[in-house]
Amino acid sequence: MPATDAKVVEDLKNAFAGESQANRKYLAFAQKADREGHPFAAKAFRAAAEAETIHAHSHLSLLDGVKSTADNLREAIGGETFEFTKMYPEMIQHAKDAKDAHSERDFHLANEAEKVHAELFKKAAENMGKPAPALFVCKVCGYVAEGAVPETCPICGGKHQVFFEVK
Repeated sequence: MPATDAKVVEDLKNAFAGESQANRKYLAFAQKADREGHPFAAKAFRAAAEAETIHAHSHLSLLDGVKSTADNLREAIGGETFEFTKMYPEMIQHAKDAKDAHSERDFHLANEAEKVHAELFKKAAENMGKPAPALFVCKVCGYVAEGAVPETCPICGGKHQVFFEVK
């Protein structure tokens, strides 16, 4: 049953955000531990990341945050569109103003990928119930290629080796 009390709803939103961030952070920490040759630490980070996902999904459920696939696709399209039309353009400008070329590039790559994500969700909404095409994600910028891996990523220029298939 979804929460209704305003303070509890706000707490659930904050908890969802915190658990979601912890999940992604712990997965990044696990990759670093793997690269440094610390398998126990890496596995501990991955285990905690999975637990944080359980928490986040539970909080989202209490927020009545998962609807029908059609509704979820509409929400995803709206979120991605907000990111590439408002959020990232402002962040890009802030980085430019700060003369922070690394952050500006990072925001720019994400912004361009978000446009592709919105289109992907639109296509998924138009093709509900149909077989899914092969999808490949660029490890550098998050671009999603449909059908086949491109020789170079159209956003960041990464070679085809930087793509992985989503199962």
